[in-house]
Amino acid sequence: MKAVGDMSIGELAAFVCTHLKESGISTVLTGGGCVSIYTANRYMSYDLDFVDDSSTSRFRLKKVLSTIGFFEERRYFKHPDTEFFIEFPSGPLSIGNEPVRDTADIELATGTPTLLSPTDCVKDRLAHFFHWNDQQCLEQALLVAESNPIDIDELQRWSDGEKKSRAFSNIRNSFEKISGNRR
Repeated sequence: MKAVGDMSIGELAAFVCTHLKESGISTVLTGGGCVSIYTANRYMSYDLDFVDDSSTSRFRLKKVLSTIGFFEERRYFKHPDTEFFIEFPSGPLSIGNEPVRDTADIELATGTPTLLSPTDCVKDRLAHFFHWNDQQCLEQALLVAESNPIDIDELQRWSDGEKKSRAFSNIRNSFEKISGNRR
């Protein structure tokens, strides 16, 4: 097994997610960690945001993660051999006002993490853009779309449900152009 200090963010996500699964804890990777994985680190995040959909106590998370060298510091879990850290945002797993429907499992040498689908990863980033005008999150959404197939009609449907139809209409052409260039 590769040393934790030598793992990429994707390998570390796979290692942690697989370890949690083996301990009966079901999680989904969200946030910037997904963006890093889907963009082959063109955007680099240092935090792994796992939403625990098995409602595990903090005490149990701490105990399970300690067996692979992580320790709790404030709201994060850190490992002495890496600058990446883990956070557990509260659930349920949703993007904006809607529960997540699709996840993806990616096989890596260190395990198989469950993460948001590329389309849901884009929605997650767009939620930050729509609600907090976070331009960096719009850039991240476009980076994910450049490297992965996404469902633009699903983005429109979700944006409509978020009452952000006009905001998505203003950027839809950017997603269509990226998707057309990838074919």
